[in-house]
Amino acid sequence: MKVNREILYRKIGAKVIYFRTSKNLTQEELAERAHMSQGTLSRIENGKYNTNLSLSLLIDIADGLDINPIYLFDFLPEEQAAWMEP
Repeated sequence: MKVNREILYRKIGAKVIYFRTSKNLTQEELAERAHMSQGTLSRIENGKYNTNLSLSLLIDIADGLDINPIYLFDFLPEEQAAWMEP
């Protein structure tokens, strides 16, 4: 099986949006907390930062959100099926 990275990155971006909005943070506020530009955060949230999205960036975002980084990768089996290619 192969991973459809485009879909996976969009799903991770959606998780970032979910946690950011649940904590009533703007993109600018989270970007500052995560030590990145608002533009970078926007691209991550929109799944457009595919080629260079590093674990380090995701840890910085999780720190800015004050969550365990694993939450950005925690998906139900049905969600996982969306990015798995036969």
